[in-house]
Amino acid sequence: MAITAKHLSKSFDNDLHDVIELFMQMGHMAAEQVMVATRALIAADEATAKKVIEDDHLINQLDIKIDEQIILLVAKRQPAANDLRLVMALSKGIVDFERVGDEAEKIARMACQLIEDGASPRGYSEVQHLSNQVRLMLLDAIDAFSNMNPQQAFTVLQSDTAVNEEYQSATRALMTYIMEDSRHVSKVINILWVLRALERVGDHARNIAELVIFCTSGKDVRHTDFIQVEQIVQQTTDAGMSNNINK
Repeated sequence: MAITAKHLSKSFDNDLHDVIELFMQMGHMAAEQVMVATRALIAADEATAKKVIEDDHLINQLDIKIDEQIILLVAKRQPAANDLRLVMALSKGIVDFERVGDEAEKIARMACQLIEDGASPRGYSEVQHLSNQVRLMLLDAIDAFSNMNPQQAFTVLQSDTAVNEEYQSATRALMTYIMEDSRHVSKVINILWVLRALERVGDHARNIAELVIFCTSGKDVRHTDFIQVEQIVQQTTDAGMSNNINK
């Protein structure tokens, strides 16, 4: 169920379409920043890391631009029901994308620090693996939002559990290494900060997925257990299939 609903006001459709396009652009830009920052860290590429830091303002500018357009959309068009849910989700979602950009900037700053101090003896494979997982989560969440697909959104929620487990496992391994060999504590701690930033990216991807379920079902599934969320998603999917058959 993609975001293709038509309204009596063509200008409303156009305004909403513009906001959605910018929203998707911001999401993909944030995901790209995470990937580039991680690549810079692993390759010890200071120039690329500094470029990620410099480009963070581009995501911030999109945040402001989309926020302003949402305010104008609400003031001028006064959307109701489903449209209002979508507009609210867009407003909340840009906060998550902006924070993903912040996490990418943190990773880039840790890359610069490690380049200055010397590479950590451990942790790079864990960073690469977790980065791949959360980037895929974020892209899937963006795609779920684009298509308003609650099933795909639920898959993202399930992936977040795996990401959290991976993060905790990597953290335990690195903490054990520090206790056994304290010569490189500061370097390994920088890697731990990178892992924490990546775990937070996964959290923001989960938030976007929850917004998809909110838009399609009308139910806020934050702080709701998986069994209930799965039931809500299944009911929403069944209702959508029934509506399509009856058209």
